[in-house]
Amino acid sequence: MTLRRVLGWWGALPVVVLAAGLVVGCDYDNGDNNDNQQQNNNQSNTNTNTNGNTNVVVHNPLTTPADGPPAGWADGDCSIPAEAAPEDVSAPDHVIGAGDATSCADVAQDFIDAVAAGGTTVFDCGPDPVTITLTEPAKVFNDADPDIVIDGGGLITLSGGGSTRILYMNTCDENQHWTTSHCQNQDSPHLTVQNITFADGDSRNETEYEGGGAIWVRGGRFKVVNSRFFNNYCVETGPDVGGAAIRVFSQYEGLPVYVVNTTFGGEDGYGNTGSNGGGISSIGVSWTIINSLFSYNHAVGNGGNPAESGTPGGGSGGAIYNDGNFMTLDICGTLIEQNEVNAYGAAIFFVSNDHSGILRIHDSVIRDNIGGSWYALPGISMHDDTQTDIQNSTIE
Repeated sequence: MTLRRVLGWWGALPVVVLAAGLVVGCDYDNGDNNDNQQQNNNQSNTNTNTNGNTNVVVHNPLTTPADGPPAGWADGDCSIPAEAAPEDVSAPDHVIGAGDATSCADVAQDFIDAVAAGGTTVFDCGPDPVTITLTEPAKVFNDADPDIVIDGGGLITLSGGGSTRILYMNTCDENQHWTTSHCQNQDSPHLTVQNITFADGDSRNETEYEGGGAIWVRGGRFKVVNSRFFNNYCVETGPDVGGAAIRVFSQYEGLPVYVVNTTFGGEDGYGNTGSNGGGISSIGVSWTIINSLFSYNHAVGNGGNPAESGTPGGGSGGAIYNDGNFMTLDICGTLIEQNEVNAYGAAIFFVSNDHSGILRIHDSVIRDNIGGSWYALPGISMHDDTQTDIQNSTIE
């Protein structure tokens, strides 16, 4: 067990390399990582976690995709909780396509209808990658089915064609049918997207529910597994709006959004762009991010939050933007690099307004993120008194 502190400079702050054994702030036990076994080769990325009687195996069908970087960080080997594993799709409610690419040439409306009906949707478009381009977002109806699973089988890209958001769920949107008197805190729907790519989503024309270039979620529960987000866009200015790939609000009972083995950007030319949160953005939401990759994403707003005088605001959280009151951000086995901002948090913007949030970073690398100021750690903007737990990670 070693600890290295390397003195350099990041703006006005020293570069810090944190290795095994340094815990800052709260006490956090991540001993389950010792139970993890991983295989990496050109065909698969398998994470095995034994937790009591639960054995979770996560296969990555996007390790060798036809186009774009694979899903997840190849060096990530953190354990996967059972609730973060892919959902079973062996008995789907909806099958899009009839066995070949031709049958999936004009199925955007079929997909939209399947999401509206709820349940599990899979694709049968043949053995080669297929892109399905939407002209309007698929929308979850809150009273259709408590569980919505969308599984691309490692071959499907859902595209917004550079003109529309791709997927929308909102328990507090009357148009999607209210089901409780406490829409901001209800258990369902549960939305899972897995083994799929979201590309060229664009929510810049949305005026009521801004942000979320590919996906916008409020309420219920949301999970992302083995997925990729390329070239998604949301509104480019504003102090508290963003999530070029994903925007999330008010998950049930404050439970976390799980992001597992997923890539946001990944290579130059594939990054996502928005005012804040080049990858993900949220208000008062906790996240658990495991074995994932954030790189080449951009927070292009200007002036921060609250917006400086004479500016439109924004430009924070090159990869991740967390704002609100009590929330946690758990990052394990994840690489965050080459993200860029104009204001704060080139890698992570994590601001708990009541100073009660917790940031945990284990077995991860955060490096070479670009721009910004007000850094508690290189690339990370947060209050000085934020509780942090950092183990076996490099932050520079």
